[in-house]
Amino acid sequence: MIRRILAVSRKEIRQLKRDTRMLFVLFVFPLILLAVFGYVISFDVKHIKLAVLDKDKSEMSRNYINRLLSSEYFDLTGYLNSDEQIKEYLDQHKAQNVLVIPEDFSNDLQLGKETKLQILIDGVNGNTAAVIVNYMNISAISYSLESLSSAAEKKGYPLYNVIEFEPLFWYNPTLNSTFFLLPGLVAMILILTAVVSIALSVVREKEKGTMEQLYVSPVSSIELLIGKTLPYIVIALIIAALILFAGYLLFGIGMKGNYLLLLITTLIFLFAALNLGIFVSSIAESQQVAFQVGSLISLLPSFILSGFIFPIESMPVVIQWLTNITPAKFYIKILRGIMLKGVGLEAFWEQVVYLLIFALFFLIAASVKNKKADTV
Repeated sequence: MIRRILAVSRKEIRQLKRDTRMLFVLFVFPLILLAVFGYVISFDVKHIKLAVLDKDKSEMSRNYINRLLSSEYFDLTGYLNSDEQIKEYLDQHKAQNVLVIPEDFSNDLQLGKETKLQILIDGVNGNTAAVIVNYMNISAISYSLESLSSAAEKKGYPLYNVIEFEPLFWYNPTLNSTFFLLPGLVAMILILTAVVSIALSVVREKEKGTMEQLYVSPVSSIELLIGKTLPYIVIALIIAALILFAGYLLFGIGMKGNYLLLLITTLIFLFAALNLGIFVSSIAESQQVAFQVGSLISLLPSFILSGFIFPIESMPVVIQWLTNITPAKFYIKILRGIMLKGVGLEAFWEQVVYLLIFALFFLIAASVKNKKADTV
């Protein structure tokens, strides 16, 4: 049995060596995807275009504006001279946020009176608008406390914080969204390349008519599937290593967990993904159909339903059940646990069990579908 499996694997490797375009897609395309998605997709809202209408034009108002601009979150696009310019800046997207400082801003602060700032925000993008509000609120509260403290000290009544809130972020201290997204990128790229590559390989045998030759050979269905899968498992492992290395070089994302545990869980995930690809090949009769179906059932669920970008907990209950159709959901949880948290098997053993069930289900389904007839 082992000799027959290895014979099928050697045949597959020889075919891959001849297909330079497929090798290019397998090894170069994932790195391109990593670079594009890693730099383009980000939840961090920075360099917000800010316009200011400063009616006070005092030293305190300038200090407040400089405080906003000292961070990487706001970029000044211009000072306004009148209220009429606000609509122009927001309509023409010259600014995402307009800050209006009233005339008595500095006097009210010095006298300890309540003063109000007006913030006009482009609300077309609701998520960005909510982040802008939070940034402005934090800045206003911080500046207000400093002003009150300064005014109290001048009168001889220093202020002290009764409760001091000190947040501590574990696993991702800088709150860099790329750290959160990279494991999802790895899972999405691996399942896409694994499903499409094995599906195209099997369907290519059908189109060339060599599948019938395999049917009349002593190789059984399960041996044929395992033999075809082995080379792509090795290739996918190499791709995974390249992606992780590129992630370290491009984004500085290291590995906190156990490498052996990462290897074992990656093998299980690849086994599930390749079995899914074999199942696709069993229902597709041409490489074009195999590519379209493989891309659809691997890329779309991995992007939308796996928790890669959209939190599963925020989805309706019915959709949460539907997320179980993609093995990427379980693998992403495993990757985030190993890469970012450095946890062990006890933290995600359930995800490993789900991956094994998924892999065995599609292996059996593909074996039944591809079962050889007793005579050809």
